[in-house]
Amino acid sequence: MKLKFVLGLCSCLMVSTAHAGDWMSQLGNLSSQVQDLNKTIAVPQSINTALSSSDIVKGLKDALKVGSERVVTQLSQKNGFDSDAKIHIPLPDSLKRVKSLLTSVGAGSLMDDLELKLNRAAEAATPKAKRIFLQAIRSMSVQDARAILQGPNDAATSYFKGKMSGSLSNEMQPIIQQTLNQVGAIQAYNRVMGKYQSMPFVPNIQSNLQQHVTQGALRGIFHYMGTEEAAIRKNPAKRTTEILRKVFSKS
Repeated sequence: MKLKFVLGLCSCLMVSTAHAGDWMSQLGNLSSQVQDLNKTIAVPQSINTALSSSDIVKGLKDALKVGSERVVTQLSQKNGFDSDAKIHIPLPDSLKRVKSLLTSVGAGSLMDDLELKLNRAAEAATPKAKRIFLQAIRSMSVQDARAILQGPNDAATSYFKGKMSGSLSNEMQPIIQQTLNQVGAIQAYNRVMGKYQSMPFVPNIQSNLQQHVTQGALRGIFHYMGTEEAAIRKNPAKRTTEILRKVFSKS
């Protein structure tokens, strides 16, 4: 049963979902660690003769490559954030009162335009995640692979969060700042605040749009990584590589 669970998880991580794409590219050769991994996942001799432990780990890494690329492709499309209620980036809380007041005087469209542009910035910055995912996968050790294979439904996503959050945020912020300018978000913000501050008896509001969009983009990326991982673990039906076909033909 333990073997079937491990091999099943490897195949699940290769499954295609409703969204087309590919999950993460080449992930490092673990051939030098095969002996240790054989002990870790206890592959029977009948299977080991046809499929090594390094093959099994390669299957896991290839699956993670495919899945991450799928998520990046999905979210970097136009409306990848804006039209998805699960990850749509709303206005910062500090601007909700602004929207309420502007809506009351017929200027709520200014805030709607700003909110759209925040999501456009996240969509433009998301492709930066692809390279960071690949780096995290390449650096995955035998111990990391074991923890993911034997872990809960979000084990790989938790691994990525720990490895990627800081570097991904640093990579995305300049793109987000540039995009906020290109799509007119800063100009829209200035128009909004100019209109808002012209109204009597309103408080001064400061809002860091770049940080807000960066945090929202990270939440969206890891949300779908978690969704993808959980679905993949539960559905071993599709054997998309020769390695996984060999695994199941021997199980």
